[in-house]
Amino acid sequence: MKATTRLRLLIEGPEILVLPGVHDALAARLAERAGFAAITCGGYSATASLLGAPDVAQLGMNEMAEMYARLADACDLPILADADTGYGGTANVARTVRAYERAGVGGLLIEDQVAPKRCGHMTGKQVVPVEDMVAKLKAALDARKDPDFVIAARSDARAIEGLDAAIERARLYRETGADMLFVEAPQSEEELRRVASEVPGPCLANVVEGGLTPALTVPEFERLGFAAVTFPVAATYVVAQALAEFYAALMSDGGTARMRERMMEFDDFNALVGLGALREAETGFEAFAQDLLARGKVAPED
Repeated sequence: MKATTRLRLLIEGPEILVLPGVHDALAARLAERAGFAAITCGGYSATASLLGAPDVAQLGMNEMAEMYARLADACDLPILADADTGYGGTANVARTVRAYERAGVGGLLIEDQVAPKRCGHMTGKQVVPVEDMVAKLKAALDARKDPDFVIAARSDARAIEGLDAAIERARLYRETGADMLFVEAPQSEEELRRVASEVPGPCLANVVEGGLTPALTVPEFERLGFAAVTFPVAATYVVAQALAEFYAALMSDGGTARMRERMMEFDDFNALVGLGALREAETGFEAFAQDLLARGKVAPED
């Protein structure tokens, strides 16, 4: 089944879809091994991973599409990708959709912030006029070649215009044809409840640890009525903390003994990244070549 179809069915299914965030191909493999059905990678973690910099629209569309292609190659899970503001006007949005489809993701999120955008839980955001976002959404919907490719619409209006305006924007985005709706940064459980109950269509919740939205559990989000919930930055925070502790220990100890119990073993890591399958394939290719030569199909080189 196509990644796009799988993602759509998971969003529309009876159980809430949990989308852990990944920031590189290794994390994608680990999320798959843990048993998740789909993953996401937002601009926040991607910018941290690729640039070691904050999420203030420093990555372009081509850089993000290339990253998503690597993630799609590394695992079989459908990916909900981050398209920021679409990287420009309606023509740019259409080009983004085509590039992300080629990358192999299951769908994308596009938001109504003014470019250059900011992380949804940072101050100083601004949103475009609603008609501009509707036009971008229509361009995205018309540009997709695969009808199962998920187009999700995000509104950041809660911080600027209030919750009522954000909900009204989400309703308009659904009327335009968005497959999933995402009101960014509700500030209480009651606000989350209103979003899930007042916005038609599947709704996405977003947990940024230390951010504005209450960090509820998956069952709590499901009870509120959300179709999906994402934890986009938690894994990146865990990796950053673990590496900070490791480098500090190495600097002070002059060795790695103190951290060994927190490391994956050599053989386990090789299995994770697929070394065994690669060696098996190489053996098969070599056996094929030897067999072909033995049957006299190809003259060996002098």
